[in-house]
Amino acid sequence: MINIGSKPLTANDFYNILYKGEKVALDTTALNKVIESHEFLKDFSKNKLIYGINTGFGPMAQYKISEQNQLDLQYNLIRSHTTGAGNRLSDIHVKSSMICRLSSLMQGYSGIHQSVVELLRDLINNDVYPQIFEHGGVGASGDLVQLAHLALNLIGEGEVTYKGELRPTADVYKQLGLTPIKVHLREALGLINGTSVMTGIAMVNLLHAKQLLNWSLSSSAMIIEMVESYSDHFSVELNSVKPHVGQRQIAAALNTAMKGSKLIRKREEHLFNDEITKVEVFKDKVQEYYSIRCVPQILGPVLDTINFTQTILENEVNSVNDNPIIDKANNNVFHGGNFHGDYVALEMDKLKIAITKLTMLSERQLNFLMNEKLNGKLPPFVNLGTLGLNLGMQAAQFTATSTTAENQMLSNPMYIHSIPNNNDNQDIVSMGTNAALITAKVVENAYQVLAIELVSASQAIDALKYNDKLSTEIKKTYDQIRSIIPRFEDDTILYKKLEKVKIYIQSNNPTLIN
Repeated sequence: MINIGSKPLTANDFYNILYKGEKVALDTTALNKVIESHEFLKDFSKNKLIYGINTGFGPMAQYKISEQNQLDLQYNLIRSHTTGAGNRLSDIHVKSSMICRLSSLMQGYSGIHQSVVELLRDLINNDVYPQIFEHGGVGASGDLVQLAHLALNLIGEGEVTYKGELRPTADVYKQLGLTPIKVHLREALGLINGTSVMTGIAMVNLLHAKQLLNWSLSSSAMIIEMVESYSDHFSVELNSVKPHVGQRQIAAALNTAMKGSKLIRKREEHLFNDEITKVEVFKDKVQEYYSIRCVPQILGPVLDTINFTQTILENEVNSVNDNPIIDKANNNVFHGGNFHGDYVALEMDKLKIAITKLTMLSERQLNFLMNEKLNGKLPPFVNLGTLGLNLGMQAAQFTATSTTAENQMLSNPMYIHSIPNNNDNQDIVSMGTNAALITAKVVENAYQVLAIELVSASQAIDALKYNDKLSTEIKKTYDQIRSIIPRFEDDTILYKKLEKVKIYIQSNNPTLIN
């Protein structure tokens, strides 16, 4: 049970809730703060002009709302903003977004009624997923449209997904004994004015990025072993002279992964002797191609980006990101722009660039495996059948190349594509939700390319009969792939098998880097 409000939520907490089935509870002290904030706002808002309680919204804030219409105003806000379009968000993205919204509200600065956080807790724990659409948010004032769809379900309207079926919200609530919330003061604005959807999607992207990095390390290590590489390019000595943390950690992970390998060579044993100096033209490469030799320098920045993104997202998850802020301690209500999603938008653009570079590394390593003129030791396209008659992994490379190209195109930044709207009230926006969704597509594509590379590398190891010479760690990766796609010589229908590998690596983590 993860107690929301007792301490800051971490990426690991999200992993445990989303993928390990952990339930959430509401910390008693934090819940009391939520209640006190609501009671304070009820009293404080009398005879004062406070945005979104007795005023209209956005550019309509100049209009005073009478006391008898204030609750209708909140319901109007929810219903009018349910204008989402496009595909529905995946269940995992919706659940992550609900965790983010719950965390923000449990800070006790939103003035909402306690029934809101209690119902959010129950939806999360019962795996009830509001219908939220991809398109609609510009990332300031937060995820207005997407969160309006969440709020619509909280008032008992619209549709939710429960046990894989899209059903009317009221029917699911009745089945589970759940009670919709009622608007008391500013529940609508407190729900829809925030960065929770972009942050929820971003947190899922982060968790997958960490996993992708580990699979990229595993596939790189397979190829490094296969070519009987020299050990110095991932040595402590070489990498310690550059102070980049990520580079050093990647090199250390490769060193650990290579323990027990019968293939990795030491340069001093093969090239630092009198006999080699008599050779005019060397048969073996003195240095490997960059996609093999420069793995620490290429994946190091990816790791550093992932780690920094984690810090930013954890800060956002544990932030108060609606407007205005209800501050009982200072006896005031502060108006501002904590709903602005620039932190998330910029991190998602940086993360997708990093994951695209990881994909490009995988594609180049795959090309090395496919081209016998480059590797000098494998049959073309790691074809274990009859050359000419059989084609091996030739066509799979097309898929990897086209998918990598799509990632390169998708990596153009969303962060700088602000378009003014809302009568120019929202004159500069973050597009954070779009940035997070595009990053999710880049992540999905990266898994596809890595799946093709891992299968190709396994075929290459079989071609060379090296499977018994691998290090323990990399042999484990090889065995995992071979349990899904056994060694094949005859051409076979690959798309379903490659999809199984993709699903497997999406669901499992080699954890070379924690």
